[in-house]
Amino acid sequence: MEKYRNHVFGFVLTILIIFLLAGCSSSIGKTNAQNKNEPVEVNIALNGKMGPLAIAREKGWFEEEFKALNAKVKWSEFTSGPPLLESLASNRVDLSFLGDGALIAGIDKNLPFEVIGQTGTGESNVRILVQKNGDIKNVNDLKGKTVGVPLGTTAQVYLIKALKANGLTINDVKLINLQPDDAQAAFQSKKLDAWAAWNPYYLNNVENGNAVALDVNKKIFAPGAIIARNDFAKEHPDLVQAYLRVYKKAADWQIANPNEASKIYSAQTKLPADLIYKIITAEKPSIFFTEESINAQQESINTLAAAGYIKKSFKYKDQIHNEFIDKAFKK
Repeated sequence: MEKYRNHVFGFVLTILIIFLLAGCSSSIGKTNAQNKNEPVEVNIALNGKMGPLAIAREKGWFEEEFKALNAKVKWSEFTSGPPLLESLASNRVDLSFLGDGALIAGIDKNLPFEVIGQTGTGESNVRILVQKNGDIKNVNDLKGKTVGVPLGTTAQVYLIKALKANGLTINDVKLINLQPDDAQAAFQSKKLDAWAAWNPYYLNNVENGNAVALDVNKKIFAPGAIIARNDFAKEHPDLVQAYLRVYKKAADWQIANPNEASKIYSAQTKLPADLIYKIITAEKPSIFFTEESINAQQESINTLAAAGYIKKSFKYKDQIHNEFIDKAFKK
């Protein structure tokens, strides 16, 4: 009898489990159906306070474009590429852009992103600043001096290339890892002999008479790249294409409306609009790759590999995914 009761209990328990599983399955099915109707959250990261993304956010163009694709935007902001890469690696960033330093380091570490466009050649973006009345007159005078730079960024790549062009290496200077705002304070208090800085920091200091930009005796390009997280690009290619279209729309608008764009950036950076105007008209943004920018990026990769900052050199062309631009702007 006991054996029979156990058998019946086991049978009833089995039936209950089946019903429970069926209910769960039905519930999951309903949840999945509901999820399909919910907007996709797109995590877009600003890398600094200036650039087409800042224009597009101000204008609400991403929200407008993505709404038609059942998606919504979640914004985040970063002061430079390295912390942005950390968030991207933990799936908290889907779309953004990177300077060449963070870009190359991220590819070297096999971080989960794809290169889907470029931001421009970066010819006017970075300079090495020195104290106005100091004893540093040329790049060779940097030997043994204290130089502030945010490590892993486009400013560090520029510094390495500038030193190399003048017969020096990164080991010839004393590097101090500082984010721009901290470097600004250290430079002003003369705790730094030099500072590798990008805009608007470098031009603001030069225009205000706080610093002198060194002549590095070479044209140095620092092309940035527009990126998408791998899984996001695979799951939502239509949103990646939409992102590129809005990015280009904002870049084109900035070129056509430099005065209004300067006012937007001025409000965000608290810098004079006339200073911003000089920065954004020095170089036009363009999302389309050129041989010049690809070659410049390859030079940066080779330079960083030779300096031991990445494990080995790689072919930059192999990292470029043109299919998103091709589909976004197909005729």
